Amino acid sequence: MSKKIYVGNLPYSVTDSSLESNFSEFGGVTSAKVMMDRDTGRSKGFGFVEMASAEVAQAAISGLNGMSVDGRSIVVNLARPREAGSGSGNHPTAGYRASNRPDVGYGNGGYGGGRY
Repeated sequence: MSKKIYVGNLPYSVTDSSLESNFSEFGGVTSAKVMMDRDTGRSKGFGFVEMASAEVAQAAISGLNGMSVDGRSIVVNLARPREAGSGSGNHPTAGYRASNRPDVGYGNGGYGGGRY
C-alpha cells in the first residue's frame, strides 16, 4: 500500500504548513505540498501528503476524507501514479490535424481549398 495521499478540493487559503499540521495528527508526515499555479502563484486547490507508513496514511484518509475545511468538503484518498503520456505538453499522436478529416484540405472541398 502506498504512503502518498492526494488531497483535493482544498480552499485556496491552505498552505504547505497547514496541510502538514492537519495530517500530523494521525502520525508522521514525510512531506506536504499544495500545488501552486505557475503563472498566478495561487493554489490549484489540491496537494499531496506523504506519510511515514501505509497504516498512518490509511488512518489519515479515513479520518479526513469528507471533512469540512473553510466550508469546503475535502477529498482525501491514495494518490495514483501518473499515467505515461499524460500532461499539459503532450499531444496525442493522432491529434486533430486536417489530414485526419476528409472534408478539409486541398482537392477535397471544404475550407482551405477545394473543387472549382
